Amino acid sequence: MPDTAPMKTNLHAYLRGAREALVWKLDGLSEYDARRPLTPTGLNLLGLVKHVASVDVGYFGECFGRPFGEPLPWFDDDAEPNADFWVPADVTRADVLGLAERAWAHSDATIEALPLDAVGHVAWWGDGGADVTLHRPLVHMATETHRHAGQADILRETIDGAVGLLRQAPNLPDVDAEWWPAYVARVEGAARAAAG
Repeated sequence: MPDTAPMKTNLHAYLRGAREALVWKLDGLSEYDARRPLTPTGLNLLGLVKHVASVDVGYFGECFGRPFGEPLPWFDDDAEPNADFWVPADVTRADVLGLAERAWAHSDATIEALPLDAVGHVAWWGDGGADVTLHRPLVHMATETHRHAGQADILRETIDGAVGLLRQAPNLPDVDAEWWPAYVARVEGAARAAAG
């Protein structure tokens, strides 16, 4: 049997990187900007962090018999739809970031303690759920977290123009301010030309 430790290490690193990318999008924002809905479905930055932390602890806690130990009432049967995607006014940003930190530490402990072929059960996948190895939730959460980090990229750029993967590695061209409008105009021109 091949050594899967490097694969687990790499997947875990991608998951951690996505979490970091998601959280830094809150840096420097007002409470309003961190929470306000920016799409017709109410997508907001602080809600994305709450959602990802909550789902993460489900996959790496409950599914592997390692309960988180803190209530997540937004997942109760009587909770309103999408309760995990927004933050009430009486819950602080520090509360949500603290939840994320604790949830991710709990998840990381599961990932570090179990081999990639450890079997868990995802009760919410289909009728009766599905038995999975740690590998599958690790891939699932790395990709889901990156998906939400991409949403956060767009939301943050909409708020104040801040862009990039990570604060220390923006992964965008380092060009002067005059370059971007010309670039956007060129893209717009191509779109209009293609549309006829």
